[in-house]
Amino acid sequence: MDEAGIMDVVGFGALNVDRIYFVDEIPDKDGESFVMDLKVFTGGSAANTIVGLSRLGFKSGLIGKTGSDEDGNLIVRNLVKENVDVSSVIKSEGRSGNAIIFVDREGNRAIIVDSGVNDTIRYDDVNVDAISKSRILHLTSFVCKISNDSLETQKKLVDEIDINFSFDPGRIYAKKGLKSIKEIIEKTDIFLPGSAELELLVNKNYREAAVDIIDMGAKIVAVKLGQKGCFVTDGVKEFDVPSIPVKVVDTTGAGDAFNAGFLYAYLKGMDLRKCGEIGNLVASFCIQHAGARSGLPSITAIKRYI
Repeated sequence: MDEAGIMDVVGFGALNVDRIYFVDEIPDKDGESFVMDLKVFTGGSAANTIVGLSRLGFKSGLIGKTGSDEDGNLIVRNLVKENVDVSSVIKSEGRSGNAIIFVDREGNRAIIVDSGVNDTIRYDDVNVDAISKSRILHLTSFVCKISNDSLETQKKLVDEIDINFSFDPGRIYAKKGLKSIKEIIEKTDIFLPGSAELELLVNKNYREAAVDIIDMGAKIVAVKLGQKGCFVTDGVKEFDVPSIPVKVVDTTGAGDAFNAGFLYAYLKGMDLRKCGEIGNLVASFCIQHAGARSGLPSITAIKRYI
């Protein structure tokens, strides 16, 4: 990202190819099911949110890594088509990340992640000067089975640069435990967990857990509640914001879409409740389509709701 290409929002997370299997049902252990359809998309939590913000009119970029394979080429091509700055996407030897996703008839999903080279981003790989000029750095999870490099780079970035941070830990980081990501939470301006992830991290119900996260240093906590909408608090005000009823096709990327809507409203200076409403709105567009990005709306599509 050169000086002329200063970004509003930069995402830092795994880059994947999503192979979505639409199945009769998601089987339990030792169970069986059958595939009704297969669709291939590019994904990754941070990348999905960044594409959402790009469609909503913000200059957006990504920090990430792909392998030198066709999956990596596909990931980058699709980001370029979405007007996302890819100058901080590193290409390396190895296999690009993949997510194998199973979606049942009700739109519920299960995901198996092959991290590939995603986990190996070092601090020296990152253009820190360019990122420090952005308005928000949005962080999402890495598997960290091959290496902890990418998580350690995220920790160093939040310690080294003075900008706003948003953070969606996902289930992967939540399962690692609070200690592993506490130093990121302490510097986070907008914490964007799902309720199950937050309760797993803090071992309390999401309302009490949100208070604990605020006490750790986060300024805003927006808890995603699926079909119930979201709960948003800044430690003083709190709001229960209902979801928008729509026909659900696929919930893949719903949380990432919510993040895009919430950050859009935040960057536009909207109040806390409105941020939650716009987050729910963008998520409602997403889940009416297959894949994490197919239903992400343009600014024109949501203007009449704002």
